[in-house]
Amino acid sequence: QVQLVESGGGLVQAGGSLRLSCAASGRTFSTYQMGWFRQAPGKEREFVAAIRWSGSSTYYADSVKGRFTISRDNAKNTVYLQMNSLKPEDTAVYYCAATSDFGRIYRTTDYHYWGQGTQVTISS
Repeated sequence: QVQLVESGGGLVQAGGSLRLSCAASGRTFSTYQMGWFRQAPGKEREFVAAIRWSGSSTYYADSVKGRFTISRDNAKNTVYLQMNSLKPEDTAVYYCAATSDFGRIYRTTDYHYWGQGTQVTISS
């Protein structure tokens, strides 16, 4: 069982930056693939970024590529999402997710565990 707790959301102006953190419980965090998803009002939850257990491979949605960076610190059981050059369309609730399967990482159904989400609001 893995419990995930996100933090770092808030309200920033367009062009600003935020860093989200996701703290995980459990001794096997380093074996999990981790992902970030987001859900805007009235829209489906969508993939943002993912990182393999070792941190050696990262994946991004086209909409955030070049602006967002996912990273992890296995010693701290934490995964991060650095968000730069934020746009109003980045406004959403951001969710951290974890899966023990080494396979697909782009779909919500690929993940077994989810955090409660953290609100990110970007003003124009």
